[in-house]
Amino acid sequence: MTIKFKSAKHTANHHRTRHIKLLTCLIFALSKDAKDLREFWRIKIVRKDKFSWRRLLTNKSNRRRNFLFWWRLASEMDKHGSKRHQKIASRICDKLKTRYAADVELGAVIGPGLHMPHHAGIVISKHARIGSNFIIRQNTTIGAVQDMPPNSIIKIGNNVDIGANCCLIGPITIGDNVKVGAMSFVNKDIPANGVYITRKTSVFTPYDVN
Repeated sequence: MTIKFKSAKHTANHHRTRHIKLLTCLIFALSKDAKDLREFWRIKIVRKDKFSWRRLLTNKSNRRRNFLFWWRLASEMDKHGSKRHQKIASRICDKLKTRYAADVELGAVIGPGLHMPHHAGIVISKHARIGSNFIIRQNTTIGAVQDMPPNSIIKIGNNVDIGANCCLIGPITIGDNVKVGAMSFVNKDIPANGVYITRKTSVFTPYDVN
């Protein structure tokens, strides 16, 4: 068996490339195109009335906030940046999928106040258009149906709370102030101001001992 070691030159090039990408992200975050990004960060990561870079970098070490930090950056770079920014955004999302087992596709539009108590198994389609103060829990999918037209959307209003192990398949519209109970299946519109539950029946069948 042959063991190959990375050369010092290869390692140096890797670090140089990484530093260039981080610098590109920083320059974008400071630009006028990142105004919405800084506001998203202020609400969920800084959590103060006034934006602070120092508090942002301190608070992003929290696991939940770290996901939001990087996904918001990737989302805004993909939306407002150059092709180089979009390429970096795609790589950021790939790393988030590996680290958090959550796939929030680039192209999804989610308002401020996104909260993900547990990331594992969350999938949000690029067709999603979601309002502010959205809560989504583990093992929940917001997805597109097969052959869904590119311009079709899954519209979710403000202050919507989705329980664990749910499946929402579009195109559908969910109104404001809706709670969707755990293990619910949604493939039709839900009006505003209510609770949606998919009723389930538990059945026990004894073994045939004869």
